[in-house]
Amino acid sequence: MIFENSLQFAKNQDQNDPLYKYRDQFHIPQHEGKDCIYFTGNSLGLQPKSTRKYIEEELTDWENLGVEGHFHAEHRPWFHYHKFLKEALAGIVGAKPEEVVSMNNLTSNLHLMMVSFYQPTKTRFKILMEAGAFPSDQYAVESQLRFHGFDPATSVIEIAPRNGEHNIRTEDIITKIEQEGDSIALILFGGVQYYTGQYFDLKSITKAGHNAGARVGFDLAHAVGNVPLNLHDSGADFAVWCSYKYLNSGPGGVSGIFVHERHANNPELPRFAGWWGHSEEERFKMQKGFIPMAGADGWQLSNVNVLSSAAHLAALEIFKEVGMNPLRAKSELLTGYLEFLLNSMDNKLVQIITPTNPKDRGCQLAIVVREKGREIFDALTQKGVVADWREPEVIRVAPVPLYNTFEDVFNFYTIFKKALDS
Repeated sequence: MIFENSLQFAKNQDQNDPLYKYRDQFHIPQHEGKDCIYFTGNSLGLQPKSTRKYIEEELTDWENLGVEGHFHAEHRPWFHYHKFLKEALAGIVGAKPEEVVSMNNLTSNLHLMMVSFYQPTKTRFKILMEAGAFPSDQYAVESQLRFHGFDPATSVIEIAPRNGEHNIRTEDIITKIEQEGDSIALILFGGVQYYTGQYFDLKSITKAGHNAGARVGFDLAHAVGNVPLNLHDSGADFAVWCSYKYLNSGPGGVSGIFVHERHANNPELPRFAGWWGHSEEERFKMQKGFIPMAGADGWQLSNVNVLSSAAHLAALEIFKEVGMNPLRAKSELLTGYLEFLLNSMDNKLVQIITPTNPKDRGCQLAIVVREKGREIFDALTQKGVVADWREPEVIRVAPVPLYNTFEDVFNFYTIFKKALDS
């Protein structure tokens, strides 16, 4: 598409956008009586208008039925609640329904996955990850290493961008895996790097890791609902994600996991077991001896958080209706238009450090402002832009295709340019 630097062009794109109607299905925060420019769905997605209805249905069943809601709820029996989310989740992450389940929170799930898939030996014990990974991942990895008696200072292999670059080259990741292969027990990468917005090549990383004899997993917090993932075909052993960013399922919303089907019926695989991962047919016999359910369901611990899952379901129903392919197509255009407008300023103090190739990024752009970056960010906030500041020097902006518009993008550009000029 040939972009134009004009408000009329942006309005024309919105008029021809088949997804534009979905904006009306979300609550848009207000600023001085108008819709704000909400570009921080990469931190907390907006609330679908249907969320209240879904939660109130569960509250009504609780009110009227009490404990009987587990099996006789009018809308969705709580005992099987996780099953109502599977089809939509599988479509979003490119998996089979039995390979995914919603449960717990992200870092809890990451620890559970490492219990199963990080099995170090005296010679193969290192964990390879991207340098500058989200702190929660770093803390989880450090604590897992110490739990197994290893020193994180010598047991973590970090892959960083080359000098003068901001993004990690896939060939450098693969080369490092090949060089260190005999010592690597686990490869753990973010799907999309939270700071730069780089979308990693999951399939190539997985193939290289498996060739080296390592297990491979991904933290998809900034990738799920944002980019196409194709987890089953990529062959990753596991993945974890949260639901409160691009999946719009509420602050601290229920997380989810993917476990590849080749591990689905392996009861010998180490895991921390819980009641809800035990065979449904045997669960209420209340007997000793854990019998895991097939697939990802066998990693569940406790019964479903129904109210949080209701909010999750409300959002997933929208994703199921829209589909990831149309979302991705609009996302590439929307983010591409933002990139075009920012580059048109030709301002030496402004640099986009997110990859320029749309295939290597999601909807987030990470913008470095070399002078007074925090003051610029504060000026944006005062004008009704909800963006995200990340130390030491990045303004993260994420035009989300479900509810953001081309006019949002143009208005952001206008406000940003005025803030720089002033």
